[in-house]
Amino acid sequence: MAQLPSGIVSHSQKVCSLYKRALSCLKDWCNDRLEYRYNAIKLRQRFEKNACIVDLRLAKHLLQEGEEELFQRQHFQPYIYPESPGGVAYKRDALLPDSIVDNWEPIEKAMYPKYFAQRAERKKKYLEWYYKEYPQKQLECKDTH
Repeated sequence: MAQLPSGIVSHSQKVCSLYKRALSCLKDWCNDRLEYRYNAIKLRQRFEKNACIVDLRLAKHLLQEGEEELFQRQHFQPYIYPESPGGVAYKRDALLPDSIVDNWEPIEKAMYPKYFAQRAERKKKYLEWYYKEYPQKQLECKDTH
């Protein structure tokens, strides 16, 4: 059975989200891979130190402090991957129509004989289905003079 999404987020999910966002922020600030790895280990140590806290009020307080610290330390120009929303190449994939293949030269079509044979067969079946599903009405010319 599919799981229905709920608006309730557990404390551990909030902590994991904070950790992931903190690592992302850390990656924005560190240009060197070794420096990033060193700081990521220190960050993980800070999270592990508070992992065994049982008191929920203290855990919520620490989570709130972590959110505030992340907000204070966020990068002024975070790295955005090109294909991600907000990136320079987001939704830049050209979706070319299949009809372009109809304009290929015969010598180009000869390089892929099996594909074009199957394509012609599929196209024929599709056209048969289309004209059966949507019959063409006879256009009558009426004199309106």
